[in-house]
Amino acid sequence: MLPRKSIIPEDFGLPGLVSRMPRKPVFRDRVNKARFIAKNGSCNLAHKNIREQGRFLQDVFTTLVDLKWRFTLVIFTTTFVSSWLLFAMSWWLVAFAHGDLDPERRNGTHCVNEVKSFTSAFLFSIEVQVTIGFGGRMITEQCPTAITVLILQNIVGLIINAVMLGCIFMKTAQSNRRAETLIFSRHAVIAVRNNNLCFMIRIGDLRKSMIIGATVRLQVVKKTTTPEGEVIPIHQIDVQTESAVSTNSLFLLAPLIICHIIDKNSPLYDLSAMELQCSDLEVIVILEGVVETTGITTQARTSYISEEIQWGHRFVPIVTEEEGVYSVDYSKFGNTVKVATPRFSARELDEKPSILIQTLQKSELSQQNSLRKRNSMRRNNSMRKGTGSSGSLRRNNSGLVPPKVQFFTPTDAGQNLNAVT
Repeated sequence: MLPRKSIIPEDFGLPGLVSRMPRKPVFRDRVNKARFIAKNGSCNLAHKNIREQGRFLQDVFTTLVDLKWRFTLVIFTTTFVSSWLLFAMSWWLVAFAHGDLDPERRNGTHCVNEVKSFTSAFLFSIEVQVTIGFGGRMITEQCPTAITVLILQNIVGLIINAVMLGCIFMKTAQSNRRAETLIFSRHAVIAVRNNNLCFMIRIGDLRKSMIIGATVRLQVVKKTTTPEGEVIPIHQIDVQTESAVSTNSLFLLAPLIICHIIDKNSPLYDLSAMELQCSDLEVIVILEGVVETTGITTQARTSYISEEIQWGHRFVPIVTEEEGVYSVDYSKFGNTVKVATPRFSARELDEKPSILIQTLQKSELSQQNSLRKRNSMRRNNSMRKGTGSSGSLRRNNSGLVPPKVQFFTPTDAGQNLNAVT
């Protein structure tokens, strides 16, 4: 027996309707690659399994400077209080050995006057080390041991003051504090400049005090594999900038655009627009210089990954001349505009120069068309304004137009009247 066919067609059944329904795209979380240098310039690197920890104690001053502020303040306070307690114990032992703590001996000569307990010895230790004298407690000539302790405490106190105050001064005057006012553009751009495909970033200094001898270095960091099969997880490749011939010295008076020409020696030579988005590279920018006011060398760093590189964009100008003074508008510091740029790599453009020529011709035509549109819009606006003004003049001068006068003359044919104006 043949199976009975359904009355409803298969196309309008539940399986058919489900198959024809549009499905929403499923977005999966992309695993973020660890950056070698963060946007704020900090190094994203963790040191593990360091067995020789004693090397840090060999350079105590640098270790103290590199510590965080909370640890530095704790060490600062602990060191001073410990030294006061240590010498307070020494003064108490001197007084105890000389018999100054004996209540029966009140009128005899003491090593230190008015030191009768550990509390008074602690107060005398603070007065000696921080040179605060209240006049009540003082040392006498009776005990050479007390004189020796006084000399030792003064020397130790001077050393502690020099180390701790110097450490705090170096922490407050660190070079990275000056780097907070050295800014970089949020994104990097790739566009055609001077008939060459270029990688560009923008840097600026917010302070009026200049950076003397500013230098900029670019490095491309990516994972590479040598022909021998060796995997290099962090391969650093130096990148030359356009403004540098022998050095990268810059006159950082106003924001500058640092340009890198993508040529045969560039690590970006084989990357097209699509390959750049899929590549696993990071461009590190290092700005160094000497602070004009303090003479301390400072360094600012940032990096750009493939998602932060905009292909076919260019930075907008932000420096204008207003009343004889050059003005910088930092609100447009990172703004970019789209420009005609081929999506091919620099190698392909070198092999086929016609692609670049066609792209430049198209950009010129588009610019000309935009200029024509602007000019036509301006003409239309001016014509509208002109017609509006002429119409108003006509309306205003309507009372000055003389009225038409008609003259009637009789004719021989009858009583028809011919109007002669």
